Amino acid sequence: MIPISDAPGVRRSFPFITILIILLNVLVFLFELQLPQRGLERLFFSAGVIPVEVIAGHDLRPPPPVFGSVYLTLLTSMFLHAGFLHIGSNMLYLWVFGDNVEDAMGHLRFLIFYLLCGIIAAITHIAFNSQSTIPSLGASGAIAGVLGAYIVLYPKALIRTVLFIGPFITFPRISAFIMIGFWFLLQFLSGIASLGVPSEQTSGVAVWAHVGGFVAGLVLVQLFRRRRVYGY
Repeated sequence: MIPISDAPGVRRSFPFITILIILLNVLVFLFELQLPQRGLERLFFSAGVIPVEVIAGHDLRPPPPVFGSVYLTLLTSMFLHAGFLHIGSNMLYLWVFGDNVEDAMGHLRFLIFYLLCGIIAAITHIAFNSQSTIPSLGASGAIAGVLGAYIVLYPKALIRTVLFIGPFITFPRISAFIMIGFWFLLQFLSGIASLGVPSEQTSGVAVWAHVGGFVAGLVLVQLFRRRRVYGY
């Protein structure tokens, strides 16, 4: 199922921050595209989250971390992507779900919420992959937090999706609670299945970052939502 639009009710403000985050991710990705393979690898190892280095508190191999601190990679890693499918799927989810969560929180609160969810997602990934030397990158942990907030704010909203059934394509509307809940269940079960498996042997998807970001969104939305009544 691929979400393409939602219908949670009337939006009261323009999603400046959601669009700004998407544009920033796209600009960084365009910068990545013009790098040679070696330069791209250096960028990933300097700006991505490398669990073993974050735990150690310093870099263990060149190149040095961006801005001189391995802890800042908890932020910079959110704006790096490993390919067109990676950034395309992440930005689609942010576009569909982020605008209404931003509307429910306000612009500045949403920005802080987004970054906090991304940081918590990265920390969760580190906790379950403490010996990994592979850089983790992408906005999916922060976007998982947006999904967590969305399911609290708009559980009855209908999500227009693209569903492939063999050679046929349908466009069903699915409850946000069912769609996002099913997505989270898959992430959690995948995380359980990956326990004890070296990261080099897994699919390369940081599922525990998704779980951590989602749970962070469920909790933090109560602190960041505006205190007013919404349609759902």
